[in-house]
Amino acid sequence: GAAAPLHLQYLLEPLHPTVHTQRGATATLPCVLRALPRNYRVKWSKVEPANYGENVIIITNGLFHKNYGPLSPRVRLRHSHRYDASLTISDVALEDEGRYRCQLVNRLEDESISLTLHLEGVVFPYQPSNGRYKFNYHEAKRACEQQDSRLATYQQLYKAWTEGLDWCNAGWILDGTVHYPIINSREPCGGRLLLPGVRTYGARDKQKDRFDAFCFTSALQGQVYFIRGHLNFKEAAQACRNQGAALAKVGQLYSAWKFSQLDRCDGGWLADGSVRYPITTPRQRCGGLPEPGVRSFGFPSKEMRTYGSYCFVG
Repeated sequence: GAAAPLHLQYLLEPLHPTVHTQRGATATLPCVLRALPRNYRVKWSKVEPANYGENVIIITNGLFHKNYGPLSPRVRLRHSHRYDASLTISDVALEDEGRYRCQLVNRLEDESISLTLHLEGVVFPYQPSNGRYKFNYHEAKRACEQQDSRLATYQQLYKAWTEGLDWCNAGWILDGTVHYPIINSREPCGGRLLLPGVRTYGARDKQKDRFDAFCFTSALQGQVYFIRGHLNFKEAAQACRNQGAALAKVGQLYSAWKFSQLDRCDGGWLADGSVRYPITTPRQRCGGLPEPGVRSFGFPSKEMRTYGSYCFVG
């Protein structure tokens, strides 16, 4: 276990160490002093487990402050009273998920509190048109980003498993490890005897080893809608462009399903050339599966004139 926390002289223990938010929102990570030491600095940083580092975000001495790093344009100190050193992040992005540290530096003494920013969202497995187990780590990371998402963290994948994600193919997650979430143990997925859970292959070679990806996305700034028709891939893309929109990305369709309860029984083209449809109220004639979800027809021939299109407008 961790060492007992040092007695906090100046910083208040956070009431809620986890702050829940979603993409596009404004979130405040609370850090409040109970007294003002003579000359002090407060340093906010983001803890990056991937490279065992900490990225400084902002430093203040109560009068002046300086912002650092890629978060710089979107962060400020809330400063709603003289004891308030809380950090406000505007237009929250997927990569803001994670642990933050508020550290008081006062000559020799130095104390800190830890907070977690948690984004509400949805995890989805992703594989490219040429089949399963094609991505090394870097390709998986890029693939998620191209689908308006990012590689899921272990916490995000685990939460998705508790909410019903059951998937037999192993995929990369953000920290470079490989997993697959199983709820119904079955023969092809490691056998019937293994317990349900997030099965892990551990850390793999990021260059050489090839798997699928688990992507995470959150709320959308925009909306996804369906255009009916019997369109091939090119015509579907044109139909969206005619309305000032673009073919939706896979992450955008999942987001609309999760956050806007998009429910359609019609297969539609997406930007990556896959055909999918979102179901929030399962019914017999819509794929017949008992759980809600985004169903996939895979990657049909782009010449096929069978489907409509899912468009995204920002």
